[in-house]
Amino acid sequence: MIRPIRDETDYDAALAEIDSLMGVTPGTPESDRLEVLVTLVERYEAENWSIEAPDPISAIRHVMEARGLRQKDLAALIGSQSHASEVLRRRRPLSLAMIRVLAAEWSLPADVLVREYELATS
Repeated sequence: MIRPIRDETDYDAALAEIDSLMGVTPGTPESDRLEVLVTLVERYEAENWSIEAPDPISAIRHVMEARGLRQKDLAALIGSQSHASEVLRRRRPLSLAMIRVLAAEWSLPADVLVREYELATS
């Protein structure tokens, strides 16, 4: 009997059953059960453990660190060393042109880059 996942005990039981059903033949009642359980687990995780997207500058910094990029690499994309410095220090907001080039060249999600974030105060 499949029931909603209401707590961690239900969640753990659903994960254990999913694990036991992995590799079942598609189109069988077991594969249907697996699909429903996965849907319930995804819903439970989204409701209880949602992860908020990072602010744009944190995302840029993360990508730079992960890819071994430096401020000069950012400057080459957005126009100048001073613009890159001001953006990274949160003294200058990202412009639409900057967002477009970062999304295109570094494959950063535009929906993350357009999020509002606080600028540093003087």
